[in-house]
Amino acid sequence: MAHIDTILVQASNGSDDAKTGAVSTPLYFSTAFRHPGLGESTGFDYARLQTPTRAILEKQLAVLEHGSDGFAVSSGMAAIDLLFSSLMHSGENFVSSDDLYGGSFRYFDDIAKKDNVSYTLWDGQDEQALADKINDKTQLLWLETPSNPTMKIIDIKKCAEVAHKKNPNIIVAVDNTFLSPIFQNPIDDGADVVVHSATKYLGGHNDILAGAVITKSHDLGEIIDYNLVTRGQVLDPFSCWLLLRSLKTLHLRMARHDSNGRFLAKHLPKFAGVDKVLYPGLGGMLSFYLADGYDTDKFLKGLKVFSFAESLGGAESLITIPSIQTHHDMSQERRDQLGITDNLVRVSAGLEDQDDLLADLKQAIKGAKV
Repeated sequence: MAHIDTILVQASNGSDDAKTGAVSTPLYFSTAFRHPGLGESTGFDYARLQTPTRAILEKQLAVLEHGSDGFAVSSGMAAIDLLFSSLMHSGENFVSSDDLYGGSFRYFDDIAKKDNVSYTLWDGQDEQALADKINDKTQLLWLETPSNPTMKIIDIKKCAEVAHKKNPNIIVAVDNTFLSPIFQNPIDDGADVVVHSATKYLGGHNDILAGAVITKSHDLGEIIDYNLVTRGQVLDPFSCWLLLRSLKTLHLRMARHDSNGRFLAKHLPKFAGVDKVLYPGLGGMLSFYLADGYDTDKFLKGLKVFSFAESLGGAESLITIPSIQTHHDMSQERRDQLGITDNLVRVSAGLEDQDDLLADLKQAIKGAKV
Protein backbone atom coordinates (compact mmCIF):
# COMPACT_ATOMS: atom_id res chain seq x y z
CA MET A 1 0.00 0.00 0.00
CA ALA A 2 1.27 3.49 -0.82
CA HIS A 3 2.35 5.87 1.93
CA ILE A 4 -0.18 8.45 3.13
CA ASP A 5 1.69 11.31 1.41
CA THR A 6 1.20 9.62 -1.96
CA ILE A 7 -2.40 8.67 -1.20
CA LEU A 8 -3.22 12.29 -0.35
CA VAL A 9 -1.76 13.70 -3.54
CA GLN A 10 -2.81 10.97 -5.97
CA ALA A 11 -6.18 9.79 -4.65
CA SER A 12 -8.40 11.80 -7.01
CA ASN A 13 -6.01 11.79 -9.96
CA GLY A 14 -7.53 9.72 -12.76
CA SER A 15 -11.08 10.18 -11.49
CA ASP A 16 -12.24 11.82 -14.72
CA ASP A 17 -14.96 9.55 -16.06
CA ALA A 18 -15.25 11.67 -19.20
CA LYS A 19 -11.77 10.40 -20.18
CA THR A 20 -10.36 13.83 -20.91
CA GLY A 21 -7.22 13.08 -18.97
CA ALA A 22 -7.87 15.90 -16.50
CA VAL A 23 -5.53 15.65 -13.51
CA SER A 24 -7.70 17.86 -11.29
CA THR A 25 -10.89 16.23 -10.04
CA PRO A 26 -13.95 17.18 -12.12
CA LEU A 27 -16.57 19.27 -10.37
CA TYR A 28 -20.16 18.18 -10.99
CA PHE A 29 -22.81 20.72 -9.97
CA SER A 30 -25.78 18.78 -11.32
CA THR A 31 -28.49 17.88 -8.82
CA ALA A 32 -30.29 15.56 -11.26
CA PHE A 33 -28.96 12.71 -13.39
CA ARG A 34 -30.57 11.08 -16.42
CA HIS A 35 -31.61 7.46 -16.19
CA PRO A 36 -30.69 5.19 -19.14
CA GLY A 37 -34.09 3.50 -18.89
CA LEU A 38 -36.79 2.31 -16.52
CA GLY A 39 -35.18 0.71 -13.50
CA GLU A 40 -31.70 1.68 -14.72
CA SER A 41 -29.20 4.05 -13.11
CA THR A 42 -25.73 5.41 -13.77
CA GLY A 43 -25.12 5.12 -10.01
CA PHE A 44 -26.19 8.73 -9.54
CA ASP A 45 -29.87 9.64 -9.30
CA TYR A 46 -30.26 12.77 -7.17
CA ALA A 47 -27.72 14.99 -5.41
CA ARG A 48 -28.97 14.33 -1.89
CA LEU A 49 -28.31 10.64 -2.45
CA GLN A 50 -24.86 11.03 -4.03
CA THR A 51 -22.86 13.14 -6.45
CA PRO A 52 -19.73 12.15 -8.41
CA THR A 53 -17.54 14.72 -6.65
CA ARG A 54 -18.77 13.76 -3.20
CA ALA A 55 -18.30 10.07 -3.96
CA ILE A 56 -14.61 10.67 -4.73
CA LEU A 57 -14.17 12.66 -1.50
CA GLU A 58 -15.93 10.10 0.66
CA LYS A 59 -13.78 7.28 -0.70
CA GLN A 60 -10.69 9.36 0.11
CA LEU A 61 -11.88 10.05 3.66
CA ALA A 62 -12.43 6.34 4.30
CA VAL A 63 -8.96 5.48 3.02
CA LEU A 64 -7.28 8.16 5.14
CA GLU A 65 -8.93 6.96 8.36
CA HIS A 66 -8.53 3.24 7.53
CA GLY A 67 -12.29 2.76 7.50
CA SER A 68 -14.86 1.12 5.24
CA ASP A 69 -17.26 4.00 4.54
CA GLY A 70 -16.88 7.78 4.56
CA PHE A 71 -19.56 10.47 4.63
CA ALA A 72 -19.07 14.16 3.83
CA VAL A 73 -21.56 16.50 5.49
CA SER A 74 -22.25 20.20 5.81
CA SER A 75 -20.38 20.95 9.07
CA GLY A 76 -18.69 19.38 12.06
CA MET A 77 -21.90 19.65 14.05
CA ALA A 78 -23.78 18.00 11.17
CA ALA A 79 -21.31 15.11 11.47
CA ILE A 80 -22.04 14.77 15.19
CA ASP A 81 -25.78 14.96 14.56
CA LEU A 82 -25.58 12.36 11.80
CA LEU A 83 -23.81 9.92 14.12
CA PHE A 84 -26.02 10.43 17.17
CA SER A 85 -29.30 10.53 15.29
CA SER A 86 -28.30 7.29 13.56
CA LEU A 87 -27.40 5.39 16.72
CA MET A 88 -29.16 6.85 19.76
CA HIS A 89 -32.81 6.27 20.67
CA SER A 90 -35.14 7.46 23.41
CA GLY A 91 -34.30 6.03 26.82
CA GLU A 92 -30.73 5.14 25.87
CA ASN A 93 -27.49 6.46 27.33
CA PHE A 94 -24.03 7.41 26.12
CA VAL A 95 -20.79 8.17 27.94
CA SER A 96 -18.61 11.11 26.95
CA SER A 97 -15.22 12.41 27.97
CA ASP A 98 -15.69 15.60 29.96
CA ASP A 99 -13.57 18.17 28.09
CA LEU A 100 -14.98 18.82 24.63
CA TYR A 101 -15.81 21.47 22.11
CA GLY A 102 -18.58 23.54 23.69
CA GLY A 103 -20.93 22.94 20.76
CA SER A 104 -20.84 19.21 21.51
CA PHE A 105 -22.13 19.85 25.03
CA ARG A 106 -24.81 22.16 23.65
CA TYR A 107 -25.91 19.37 21.30
CA PHE A 108 -25.83 16.76 24.08
CA ASP A 109 -28.01 18.91 26.32
CA ASP A 110 -30.43 19.46 23.44
CA ILE A 111 -30.94 15.78 22.64
CA ALA A 112 -31.19 14.97 26.35
CA LYS A 113 -34.07 17.45 26.63
CA LYS A 114 -35.84 16.75 23.33
CA ASP A 115 -35.07 13.09 22.63
CA ASN A 116 -34.87 11.62 26.14
CA VAL A 117 -31.26 10.54 25.62
CA SER A 118 -29.10 10.69 28.73
CA TYR A 119 -25.36 11.11 28.93
CA THR A 120 -22.71 10.53 31.57
CA LEU A 121 -19.42 12.41 31.76
CA TRP A 122 -16.08 10.72 32.39
CA ASP A 123 -12.70 12.33 33.11
CA GLY A 124 -10.94 10.59 30.21
CA GLN A 125 -8.24 9.06 32.41
CA ASP A 126 -9.55 6.39 34.80
CA GLU A 127 -10.43 3.28 32.79
CA GLN A 128 -12.08 1.53 35.75
CA ALA A 129 -14.31 4.54 36.25
CA LEU A 130 -15.20 4.30 32.58
CA ALA A 131 -16.23 0.68 32.94
CA ASP A 132 -18.39 1.57 35.94
CA LYS A 133 -20.25 4.22 33.93
CA ILE A 134 -21.22 1.82 31.12
CA ASN A 135 -24.53 0.04 31.70
CA ASP A 136 -27.01 -2.00 29.67
CA LYS A 137 -28.54 1.19 28.23
CA THR A 138 -25.20 2.64 27.10
CA GLN A 139 -25.00 2.57 23.31
CA LEU A 140 -22.05 4.83 22.58
CA LEU A 141 -18.76 6.13 24.00
CA TRP A 142 -17.76 9.58 22.73
CA LEU A 143 -14.11 10.67 22.98
CA GLU A 144 -12.31 13.82 21.94
CA THR A 145 -8.52 13.67 22.11
CA PRO A 146 -6.64 15.94 22.44
CA SER A 147 -9.48 17.68 24.21
CA ASN A 148 -10.72 21.16 23.50
CA PRO A 149 -9.48 23.42 25.03
CA THR A 150 -7.36 21.89 27.82
CA MET A 151 -5.49 19.47 25.52
CA LYS A 152 -6.15 16.36 27.60
CA ILE A 153 -4.86 13.11 26.03
CA ILE A 154 -7.06 9.99 26.17
CA ASP A 155 -5.79 6.47 25.48
CA ILE A 156 -8.18 5.40 22.70
CA LYS A 157 -6.96 1.81 22.63
CA LYS A 158 -7.50 1.23 26.35
CA CYS A 159 -10.88 2.93 26.27
CA ALA A 160 -12.03 0.82 23.32
CA GLU A 161 -10.87 -2.36 25.06
CA VAL A 162 -12.67 -1.45 28.29
CA ALA A 163 -15.87 -0.39 26.54
CA HIS A 164 -16.09 -3.39 24.21
CA LYS A 165 -15.33 -5.78 27.07
CA LYS A 166 -18.14 -4.30 29.16
CA ASN A 167 -20.51 -4.19 26.18
CA PRO A 168 -19.42 -5.80 22.87
CA ASN A 169 -22.12 -3.86 21.00
CA ILE A 170 -21.14 -0.40 22.19
CA ILE A 171 -19.99 2.05 19.51
CA VAL A 172 -16.74 3.86 20.29
CA ALA A 173 -16.59 7.17 18.44
CA VAL A 174 -13.64 9.58 18.37
CA ASP A 175 -13.48 13.22 17.31
CA ASN A 176 -10.13 13.34 15.49
CA THR A 177 -10.31 16.99 14.43
CA PHE A 178 -7.24 18.22 16.35
CA LEU A 179 -4.71 15.65 15.09
CA SER A 180 -6.12 14.56 11.72
CA PRO A 181 -5.28 11.20 10.08
CA ILE A 182 -1.65 12.32 9.81
CA PHE A 183 -1.03 11.98 13.54
CA GLN A 184 -3.83 9.68 14.75
CA ASN A 185 -5.97 6.88 13.32
CA PRO A 186 -8.58 5.98 15.97
CA ILE A 187 -9.95 3.02 14.01
CA ASP A 188 -6.53 1.36 14.24
CA ASP A 189 -6.80 1.77 18.02
CA GLY A 190 -10.19 0.08 18.25
CA ALA A 191 -12.68 2.89 17.55
CA ASP A 192 -15.76 2.11 15.49
CA VAL A 193 -16.35 5.62 14.13
CA VAL A 194 -14.22 8.69 13.49
CA VAL A 195 -15.67 12.20 13.22
CA HIS A 196 -14.06 15.40 11.93
CA SER A 197 -14.91 19.01 11.71
CA ALA A 198 -13.41 19.14 8.23
CA THR A 199 -13.64 22.92 8.44
CA LYS A 200 -10.43 22.72 10.45
CA TYR A 201 -7.24 20.83 9.48
CA LEU A 202 -8.72 18.75 6.67
CA GLY A 203 -9.91 21.92 4.93
CA GLY A 204 -6.98 23.92 6.22
CA HIS A 205 -7.63 27.29 4.57
CA ASN A 206 -10.46 28.84 6.59
CA ASP A 207 -12.70 28.75 3.52
CA ILE A 208 -14.73 25.52 3.83
CA LEU A 209 -17.52 24.55 6.25
CA ALA A 210 -17.64 20.75 6.30
CA GLY A 211 -17.78 17.63 8.44
CA ALA A 212 -16.88 13.98 8.02
CA VAL A 213 -17.94 10.64 9.48
CA ILE A 214 -15.94 7.46 8.82
CA THR A 215 -17.04 4.01 9.95
CA LYS A 216 -14.95 0.94 10.65
CA SER A 217 -17.51 -1.50 9.25
CA HIS A 218 -19.76 -1.47 6.23
CA ASP A 219 -22.70 -2.61 8.40
CA LEU A 220 -22.39 0.56 10.47
CA GLY A 221 -21.84 2.53 7.30
CA GLU A 222 -25.19 1.36 5.92
CA ILE A 223 -26.96 2.69 9.02
CA ILE A 224 -25.22 6.05 8.66
CA ASP A 225 -25.91 6.17 4.93
CA TYR A 226 -29.64 5.54 5.36
CA ASN A 227 -29.85 8.33 7.92
CA LEU A 228 -27.84 10.74 5.75
CA VAL A 229 -30.14 10.17 2.79
CA THR A 230 -33.14 10.68 5.08
CA ARG A 231 -31.91 13.80 6.91
CA GLY A 232 -30.01 15.32 3.99
CA GLN A 233 -27.14 17.22 5.64
CA VAL A 234 -24.83 16.39 2.72
CA LEU A 235 -21.83 18.47 1.64
CA ASP A 236 -22.36 20.49 -1.53
CA PRO A 237 -20.26 19.64 -4.63
CA PHE A 238 -18.10 22.77 -4.62
CA SER A 239 -17.14 22.32 -0.97
CA CYS A 240 -16.35 18.67 -1.73
CA TRP A 241 -14.06 19.80 -4.53
CA LEU A 242 -12.36 22.36 -2.30
CA LEU A 243 -11.85 19.74 0.39
CA LEU A 244 -10.34 17.30 -2.11
CA ARG A 245 -7.96 20.06 -3.19
CA SER A 246 -7.02 20.81 0.42
CA LEU A 247 -6.35 17.18 1.32
CA LYS A 248 -3.54 17.06 -1.25
CA THR A 249 -1.38 19.19 1.05
CA LEU A 250 -2.57 17.87 4.43
CA HIS A 251 0.70 16.06 5.22
CA LEU A 252 2.77 19.14 4.41
CA ARG A 253 0.55 21.47 6.37
CA MET A 254 0.36 19.22 9.43
CA ALA A 255 4.16 18.99 9.57
CA ARG A 256 4.38 22.79 9.74
CA HIS A 257 1.50 23.10 12.21
CA ASP A 258 3.26 20.55 14.39
CA SER A 259 6.67 22.23 14.28
CA ASN A 260 5.15 25.64 15.03
CA GLY A 261 3.04 24.21 17.85
CA ARG A 262 6.03 22.51 19.45
CA PHE A 263 8.12 25.67 19.13
CA LEU A 264 5.50 27.88 20.79
CA ALA A 265 4.86 25.34 23.55
CA LYS A 266 8.57 25.24 24.31
CA HIS A 267 9.11 28.99 24.50
CA LEU A 268 5.84 30.39 25.89
CA PRO A 269 6.50 29.17 29.47
CA LYS A 270 9.55 31.45 29.57
CA PHE A 271 7.46 34.60 29.13
CA ALA A 272 6.48 36.81 32.02
CA GLY A 273 2.72 36.96 31.81
CA VAL A 274 2.22 33.28 30.99
CA ASP A 275 1.08 31.28 33.98
CA LYS A 276 0.83 27.79 32.42
CA VAL A 277 0.98 26.16 28.98
CA LEU A 278 -1.19 23.19 27.96
CA TYR A 279 0.19 21.19 25.03
CA PRO A 280 -0.58 17.58 24.09
CA GLY A 281 2.96 16.99 22.76
CA LEU A 282 1.90 16.85 19.13
CA GLY A 283 0.17 19.04 16.57
CA GLY A 284 -0.55 22.73 16.21
CA MET A 285 -3.05 23.26 19.05
CA LEU A 286 -2.09 24.56 22.49
CA SER A 287 -3.54 26.68 25.24
CA PHE A 288 -2.06 28.93 27.89
CA TYR A 289 -3.20 30.94 30.88
CA LEU A 290 -2.40 34.62 31.10
CA ALA A 291 -0.99 35.40 34.52
CA ASP A 292 -2.68 37.65 37.05
CA GLY A 293 -2.08 41.29 36.24
CA TYR A 294 -2.43 40.82 32.48
CA ASP A 295 -5.56 41.95 30.65
CA THR A 296 -7.01 39.56 28.08
CA ASP A 297 -8.64 42.27 25.97
CA LYS A 298 -5.42 44.31 25.81
CA PHE A 299 -3.57 41.15 24.77
CA LEU A 300 -6.02 40.47 21.94
CA LYS A 301 -5.94 44.04 20.68
CA GLY A 302 -2.14 43.96 20.65
CA LEU A 303 -1.88 41.00 18.27
CA LYS A 304 -0.43 41.79 14.84
CA VAL A 305 0.12 38.36 13.20
CA PHE A 306 -2.39 36.21 15.06
CA SER A 307 -6.09 36.86 14.45
CA PHE A 308 -8.64 36.80 17.25
CA ALA A 309 -11.17 34.45 15.64
CA GLU A 310 -13.29 31.41 16.47
CA SER A 311 -11.80 28.54 14.52
CA LEU A 312 -8.62 26.51 14.15
CA GLY A 313 -6.55 24.42 11.77
CA GLY A 314 -6.17 26.96 8.98
CA ALA A 315 -3.07 28.39 7.34
CA GLU A 316 -3.45 31.58 9.37
CA SER A 317 -2.68 31.47 13.10
CA LEU A 318 -5.73 32.14 15.28
CA ILE A 319 -6.37 32.97 18.93
CA THR A 320 -9.61 31.97 20.64
CA ILE A 321 -10.86 32.73 24.16
CA PRO A 322 -12.98 29.63 24.89
CA SER A 323 -14.86 31.06 27.87
CA ILE A 324 -16.51 33.74 25.70
CA GLN A 325 -16.49 31.96 22.33
CA THR A 326 -16.50 28.18 21.87
CA HIS A 327 -17.65 27.32 25.43
CA HIS A 328 -19.78 30.33 26.35
CA ASP A 329 -22.99 28.26 26.54
CA MET A 330 -21.60 26.17 29.39
CA SER A 331 -22.35 27.20 32.96
CA GLN A 332 -19.71 29.16 34.83
CA GLU A 333 -19.49 26.32 37.35
CA ARG A 334 -18.83 23.75 34.65
CA ARG A 335 -16.20 25.93 32.98
CA ASP A 336 -14.46 26.45 36.31
CA GLN A 337 -14.40 22.69 36.92
CA LEU A 338 -12.64 22.15 33.60
CA GLY A 339 -10.26 25.09 33.98
CA ILE A 340 -11.88 27.12 31.20
CA THR A 341 -11.33 30.47 32.84
CA ASP A 342 -11.47 33.92 31.26
CA ASN A 343 -7.67 34.05 31.06
CA LEU A 344 -7.38 30.76 29.14
CA VAL A 345 -6.11 31.43 25.61
CA ARG A 346 -6.40 28.78 22.89
CA VAL A 347 -3.81 28.95 20.12
CA SER A 348 -4.05 27.48 16.63
CA ALA A 349 -0.51 27.68 15.26
CA GLY A 350 -0.68 28.30 11.53
CA LEU A 351 1.88 28.07 8.77
CA GLU A 352 3.75 31.35 9.31
CA ASP A 353 7.38 31.65 10.38
CA GLN A 354 7.76 30.39 13.95
CA ASP A 355 9.89 33.33 15.09
CA ASP A 356 7.29 35.81 13.84
CA LEU A 357 4.57 33.96 15.73
CA LEU A 358 6.55 33.88 18.94
CA ALA A 359 7.50 37.54 18.65
CA ASP A 360 3.85 38.50 18.12
CA LEU A 361 2.73 36.64 21.24
CA LYS A 362 5.60 38.08 23.25
CA GLN A 363 4.84 41.70 22.39
CA ALA A 364 1.09 41.26 22.82
CA ILE A 365 1.53 39.63 26.25
CA LYS A 366 3.99 42.32 27.32
CA GLY A 367 1.56 45.03 26.25
CA ALA A 368 -1.26 43.41 28.23
CA LYS A 369 0.33 44.08 31.61
CA VAL A 370 -1.84 46.30 33.80
